[in-house]
Amino acid sequence: MPQISANELEKKSYIEMDGQPYFVLDVKFATPSARGASTMAKARVRNLLTGAVLDKTFKTSEKFEVPDVEKVPAVFQYLSGTDYHFMDNETYEEFALTTEKLGEQRSYLKENQEVIALKLNGKVVSIELPVYVELAITETDPVVKGISASGRSLKKAKLETGLEVQAPLYVEIGTIVRVNTETGEVSGRA
Repeated sequence: MPQISANELEKKSYIEMDGQPYFVLDVKFATPSARGASTMAKARVRNLLTGAVLDKTFKTSEKFEVPDVEKVPAVFQYLSGTDYHFMDNETYEEFALTTEKLGEQRSYLKENQEVIALKLNGKVVSIELPVYVELAITETDPVVKGISASGRSLKKAKLETGLEVQAPLYVEIGTIVRVNTETGEVSGRA
């Protein structure tokens, strides 16, 4: 298995720690002011098997194995109880992931949403969302007359998946907005 050192970590990379595969959500490097202290890598990682998100700190000299993660296109089909059902677009096989395993990602899923399925040893263990998804607003306060589209003020809005976001004042129920799946922020109308 190839290896990667902590100083080579970057967002969206895969590492293996304690025999578990992880996806790097974010990484920052900190150089301590003390003489002789080594640079540290602070990473936010998500366990691909359990969905748990952890904050970890590593010395830049630490090395990690790179798990053999295969990416295949898939589509979200439907929700049944606590299982989210998907279809592999290459083999047309169905697979399901639980609410716990998906974590916050489930808030961005709607029927026919295209995703990337992550396979480890031939078994789907997680998904990767596109950076932006388009979702309709189902609940929000009414539009106030005289508010321009260039305004920076925000109001609470509920989306079709149940996700609550801060949206511009000029949007109304039924408006489709682009939502960043990494930050949860609305980037405007779709």
